[in-house]
Amino acid sequence: MSDLAEARHMLAHAATIELSGTVLEVKGLALSVGDLPAPIGAQVRIAVRDRGWVPGEVVGFDRDQTIVMLLASTGGIRSGDRVVADQFARFVRAGESMLGRVVNAMGKPIDGLGPIGETVTRPLRPDPVDPLRRPLIDQPLATGVRAVDAMLSVGRGQRLGIFASPGLGKSTLLGTMAKHTSADVSVISLVGERGREVLDFVEKQLGKEGLKRSVVVCATGDEPAVVRVRAAMAATSIAEYFRDQGADVLLIMDSVTRFCQAQRQVGLASGEPPATKGYPPSVFSELASLLERSGRTQKGSITGLYSVLVEGDDMSEPIADAARGILDGHVVLSQRLASRGHYPAIDVLDSISRVADDVTASAHQEARREVIRLLAAHREVEDLVNIGAYAAGSSPEVDLAIAAMPVIEQLLRQGRNEQHLDDFARTSKQLLALVENLRSARQQMQRGSRKPVRMPA
Repeated sequence: MSDLAEARHMLAHAATIELSGTVLEVKGLALSVGDLPAPIGAQVRIAVRDRGWVPGEVVGFDRDQTIVMLLASTGGIRSGDRVVADQFARFVRAGESMLGRVVNAMGKPIDGLGPIGETVTRPLRPDPVDPLRRPLIDQPLATGVRAVDAMLSVGRGQRLGIFASPGLGKSTLLGTMAKHTSADVSVISLVGERGREVLDFVEKQLGKEGLKRSVVVCATGDEPAVVRVRAAMAATSIAEYFRDQGADVLLIMDSVTRFCQAQRQVGLASGEPPATKGYPPSVFSELASLLERSGRTQKGSITGLYSVLVEGDDMSEPIADAARGILDGHVVLSQRLASRGHYPAIDVLDSISRVADDVTASAHQEARREVIRLLAAHREVEDLVNIGAYAAGSSPEVDLAIAAMPVIEQLLRQGRNEQHLDDFARTSKQLLALVENLRSARQQMQRGSRKPVRMPA
């Protein structure tokens, strides 16, 4: 969009006349404002004594009153305070100059590196992409995690959920993917994170090299709900900017659950009735709208990795259940594997990538299925093996699975600080070589020989 066209676009969505009202009352996190005929999504500012102008956003209506949620605390708000509408539509700034920067939900830098250079405006809620104009997902995207690239291959433009309860290494896994991905640009949205974890993620998980080609959008858990919702939308809009420049973008959102919790607060404050386990209907419509924005277009692609918090491995929890129905696959992190020091704690048998067969060769697909068969066979007798009750020779397939588990786990494990040297093609070759070794071991076992199974170099 040219500068002139952009100016006209902004002018068309700006408040050409001043609309103002007054605060009538405060209800929890929301303000009831009278005489303010501004649309939903309009940006407003409230004149607060001793605080100056405080920003807010219109989130709903109650008869002749406008409901506003602040982008800051409600401290100091009084009945009769003046409310002025500034902008009728929501935008965020995006541009190449944002690479390597950490910004807040409004797109303003918070990393102390000075102002951001030239940017353009992007709508927070663009029109949906025509589904018939979305190209097929047929190219793999390396994530830098062997267990994912080998067993749960990701395609460019895919949307994948990372399902885990707290403390299983979810953020570390996402940081590894952002750091080692083959995507051109990474956009990372930290929604509702603990304040101390933001710097930890940027410096330890992402690192300087990963940050150089990344944009980090942050809204911590102590910020208002509207800000947390906006952070997720702003990050997606920034990713769409790079996609439209022809780039393959990796969009990481940590976490979708906290986005939904923030949207629940907004919905309840605007008068929506609670529905499924306290979540109002708008949560599920907003979730679908947000996740559908990732994907492949005629210009570029956005590969979305969305973390979902599950309490006690309950995959039937409303947000987890809804996300699984929308996403193109899910990666489940297991408490059982994490307690054994298996990192990343990806439960391959409970995880799935719905586009894996579309982005890998037939040999890779068959090799993956063979490893899965052995993992499933081992799980069936794992308890018997652990207590020494399994009798060797009862099942040739189980015997091979038991012998092969050390080398299979060697492929699926990856140390937190392990230097990554493998691209997708190399990982695929490792998987094929491993399966060839397993087939050779199966033939030897059939002949009565029990030569140890080794991981190929």
